[in-house]
Amino acid sequence: MAESNQPVSVTGSAPVPWQPARTSRWGHFDRYWLLLIGALIIAAILFFAFPEKYRPIFRYVFGSFADGDGVFMTLRLTAVSFACILLVGMVMGVMRVSHVGILRGISSFYVEIVRGVPVLVWILWIYFGLPVLFRDGLGFKNMRIAGFPAAVVAFTFAFGAYMTEIFRAGIQSIPKGQMEASRSLGMNYLQAMRHIILPQAVRVILPPVSNEFVTLLKDSSLVSVLGLEDVTRRGREWVGRTFASFDTYLVVALIYLILTVFFTRVSSAMERRLSVEKR
Repeated sequence: MAESNQPVSVTGSAPVPWQPARTSRWGHFDRYWLLLIGALIIAAILFFAFPEKYRPIFRYVFGSFADGDGVFMTLRLTAVSFACILLVGMVMGVMRVSHVGILRGISSFYVEIVRGVPVLVWILWIYFGLPVLFRDGLGFKNMRIAGFPAAVVAFTFAFGAYMTEIFRAGIQSIPKGQMEASRSLGMNYLQAMRHIILPQAVRVILPPVSNEFVTLLKDSSLVSVLGLEDVTRRGREWVGRTFASFDTYLVVALIYLILTVFFTRVSSAMERRLSVEKR
């Protein structure tokens, strides 16, 4: 007689049907939030336990909303630049997979040139070099570019190339039958991209896009060379006044760590929200 594989209760009653194990609430908790909590606790300890030493540093480096410096300059620069980067990346990404050779060539040339030059060099060239070109080459006298627009243009130009490749990979990950089905319904190329392809590609490109946002947030410290009052610049100014290098840059590192971990965890939550396979 064949033996049953179903579990039998100890009392000899009817077999107990197998049930999948339930995942506890702790199993769904993103444990990397503990890293953010730890960084906040360390910052709070420094702020309240050593008020004479660290409290002035935190206040100066953090900045004020009214003046738009410190953390607020970093966040504003990152948000504005990232919005422009998304636009450039989407347009260039669509051109990268276009069937029109000249569009594909322009996008490919842009990506290969920009990715070969460091971001800091683009910032310096746009801020210092472009005014010289406009003054000496085109005859525009007293031509200057403010620090904030120059930084936005530089970040958009530099990170737009990487975002282009992200959008290209996301678009090409969608089966070709989706585009063919859209065209058979009477849509043109742009309509199919807008309504069918790009909405599906968003779920695929969200992880690398969020990674680019965090990278941009950290690389925004490069604008301190232009005199913009971001977190890094405020830290350098405080070190110049007090020579407290260790304490000041510890505070600067904690602020960047809190910002990056927070936005990384938010992007991870969005990924889980948009993950169709895990629902």
